[in-house]
Amino acid sequence: MLRAVAVEDKEARRSAILDAVEKLFLRHPDRMASVAEVAEAAKLAKGTVYLYFPSKEEMLLALHERHVAAFFTELVVLLHGSEALAFGDIFEVARRHIVRGRGYLDLTSRCLSLMDREIPVERALAFKMGVGQALERAGSLLERHFPGLAPGHGVGLLCNSYGLMVGLWQLMHSNQRFGAAMSRPEMRMFNRDYESEVERAVLALWSGVIQPGAQAPVKPLSKRKSR
Repeated sequence: MLRAVAVEDKEARRSAILDAVEKLFLRHPDRMASVAEVAEAAKLAKGTVYLYFPSKEEMLLALHERHVAAFFTELVVLLHGSEALAFGDIFEVARRHIVRGRGYLDLTSRCLSLMDREIPVERALAFKMGVGQALERAGSLLERHFPGLAPGHGVGLLCNSYGLMVGLWQLMHSNQRFGAAMSRPEMRMFNRDYESEVERAVLALWSGVIQPGAQAPVKPLSKRKSR
């Protein structure tokens, strides 16, 4: 019983730290909060924060990991259902967590960069392996709903869809460093609505990969729920 309480207490502290990291990141996505700032926001001692995370970079990766886990959890629950699904049903999960998720794409770009230089290789590999396992699980479930997908192609479709979402955001994102330069005529092609463009791009990808006549229709949502 005491062990269970201790584990719950550790999880609560870890969650409080990540909540503080998220709060500070959303406030200033252009800079990385220090461990001292996170400790103050989480109302914990600086030494306590170091017991859970050895660096501010690993705190950001852990927050990104939490975002990714939330996305896959909802996606897998949806795919476990027996009802036929359309593209729009799948994309709606991505819309909530990735496209409209506060800080999701900002944090993704930051963490992709950190894993190349600042995150220890073992930690970066553990994160990649976890994402890979989630992709494998979701990909196999996706093939149940879209028979036009060849065995093993579900994970590839999810990987390519994610790459499109992140890549388009990086291309179209208005970097604050550029300032007024983004209004120049030659930069006009980047001033587009990201959500509309990415949905169109991912739909085109799915339509090209899934064979015509698949049991589950490949079509966008006819009506979007108001948020």
